Amino acid sequence: MMEMLFPPGASAHAAGIDRMVDWVHILMFILFVGWGAYFIYVLTRYRRGKNPSANYKGAKGKISKYVEVGVAVAEVVLLVGFSIPLWADRVDEFPAEGDSVVVRVVAQQFAWNIWYPGADGVFGKAEPGLVNEEINPIGLDRSDEAAKDDITTINQLHLPKGQAAIIHISSKDVIHSFNLPNMRIKQDAIPGLSIPAWFVPTKTTDEMREELKSRERYKDTADEFVYEIACAQLCGNSHYSMRGFLTVHTPEAYQAWLDEEAANLVVGGEDDFWN
Repeated sequence: MMEMLFPPGASAHAAGIDRMVDWVHILMFILFVGWGAYFIYVLTRYRRGKNPSANYKGAKGKISKYVEVGVAVAEVVLLVGFSIPLWADRVDEFPAEGDSVVVRVVAQQFAWNIWYPGADGVFGKAEPGLVNEEINPIGLDRSDEAAKDDITTINQLHLPKGQAAIIHISSKDVIHSFNLPNMRIKQDAIPGLSIPAWFVPTKTTDEMREELKSRERYKDTADEFVYEIACAQLCGNSHYSMRGFLTVHTPEAYQAWLDEEAANLVVGGEDDFWN
């Protein structure tokens, strides 16, 4: 049901999220109809014309107790049957970093700074004193050996299909919220904290474009489709413009992208990094 309203899912856990939201809406709809019917009954049954004198003893039936028990059971089903298992899968079964693509995302007004550790798999040092909004927004210290091969982009996140991606999210200034609607991922970026989020992309950008061509709602814009990174927390007067993009590649294409970025670092050298 929610698939008709949400952006098409493209992560391994998206179906579970959508299923839980479906059940929440179904149970809330039943509750809405039930309480609405009860409200209409009360307006009719206890109208002034039929009850000119107030009754201070109240209703003595057991129906209200049954309704309260039913609501409690529905909430238990949502928690025990859906929410807790889904939470456990997302939190308790966090993948190992050695088997995942690990990326740091540093939010700021009004951009997403994407940081890859390079071929050595180690993130280099970053110092606040080295921050330069034009050429070095995260303050990466290129004199550090581990930082020499680090790759940075602005508003452009690249990931491979079929492999767990761990995104460490932080902020340089105010609270932001890293939101990937198609991946069903949303995590606040809080100054002073680095908070991990993870997911497994299941559809490359090209595969999603082909899929959308078969849907009436998207077919006219399918060729221009991109996975968007939105900020879901009001963060300032240009909050509306804080927009990034995720490209999901095949594993081979992702490696080719990494190799190209690494080659550009070597060709440009440190002098070009600072100029």
